[in-house]
Amino acid sequence: MLIDIKVPAFPESVQEGEVATWHKQVGDSVQRDDLLVDVETDKVVLEVVAAQSGVLVEILKEEGAILLSGEIMARLDSSASAVTASPAVEETASAPQAEGDAAPASPAARKLADEKGIDLAAIAGSGKDGRITKEDVVNFVPAQVTPTATAAPVSPTPAAPVASVESGLTLSAGERVEKRVPMTRMRARIAERLLEVTQTTAMLTTFNEVDMHRIMDLRSQFKEQFSSVHNGTRLGFMGFFVRSAVEALKRFPLVNASLDGSDVVYHGYQDIGVAVSSDRGLVVPVLRDVDQMSIAEIENKIAEYGGKARDGKLSIDEITGGTFTITNGGVFGSLVSTPILNPPQAAILGMHAIKERPIAEDGKVVIRPMMNLALSYDHRIIDGRDAVLFLVAIKDMIENPAKILLEI
Repeated sequence: MLIDIKVPAFPESVQEGEVATWHKQVGDSVQRDDLLVDVETDKVVLEVVAAQSGVLVEILKEEGAILLSGEIMARLDSSASAVTASPAVEETASAPQAEGDAAPASPAARKLADEKGIDLAAIAGSGKDGRITKEDVVNFVPAQVTPTATAAPVSPTPAAPVASVESGLTLSAGERVEKRVPMTRMRARIAERLLEVTQTTAMLTTFNEVDMHRIMDLRSQFKEQFSSVHNGTRLGFMGFFVRSAVEALKRFPLVNASLDGSDVVYHGYQDIGVAVSSDRGLVVPVLRDVDQMSIAEIENKIAEYGGKARDGKLSIDEITGGTFTITNGGVFGSLVSTPILNPPQAAILGMHAIKERPIAEDGKVVIRPMMNLALSYDHRIIDGRDAVLFLVAIKDMIENPAKILLEI
């Protein structure tokens, strides 16, 4: 029986997708839940799996083809599974894997290996059933050829071409090589949204600085006990900033609002987006109803989202919505930056690197670990007064962490 392999249903915010990678080819035997194809949208990569066992008999949409929700991409013959699957299994069991054959790999691992020019067949997978993960590719060190002691002297020869791992180009000394590649769908969408923000909002940024020494002392004192009580959860700084943002948003609801045409939409809940970097670009998974979450739950969810982002496993629902966003450029060493709004949200908080600086305290000069904070906001609906007071409220809670717990 022929079974249609259809494009997954896209939410309203996603108009179309693109075939990224076919993991099975016509004539391949597949088992139920085997990964067939990756569909790239402007938000996430969707993995389409086989609903039943069988043989892939037809591919209607090749790699690079544009897809609409519900379209038929391929066809699977479920009645052929009994005929073709058994011989395939026997062949696999009796014959060793051919040299150069690639092991199963996650989409993120496959893309990174392609970008770096690494042969997946040379990597030992650490994932389930030997699946190669992105971390396996990142940690892969090519085998080095060691010359023997008895090797004969070699006369000088012209310099051989040098392989550029990052670009996948082969370079010779003195060459000026360029490589032109099309933007990914996600990168193109990011560029489009950033340009739209600069053209359609009245974005303004206010800055402040925060003394981190009390939070750092608290973290150093309790991080091991925190990890032990909360099943290995790491106590970071983001949990404190998310909780501080929630309390500040309650006091300044305009910062938690959005503009819809000529209407201001006030949100009676706090859904905080946390920007996460992935090899495909910046994504912003959303923590829902954060006012009902503990710091441990926040840290757990952020760690979960980070892992999904690296493996390309975030769902569209997990990165859709949000009433406020926090981004941390400090993890890359940024000292000061102007974060760009994440529409239709009206504000975004930017964290930066912690650096020791001399400051005046009680008439004396002391050295403190300081962080610059930046709040970008849409001046059409948020006045400067509210934006500044909102940022000061976060500064006050971070510098006095007991206020976060007491909600004062």
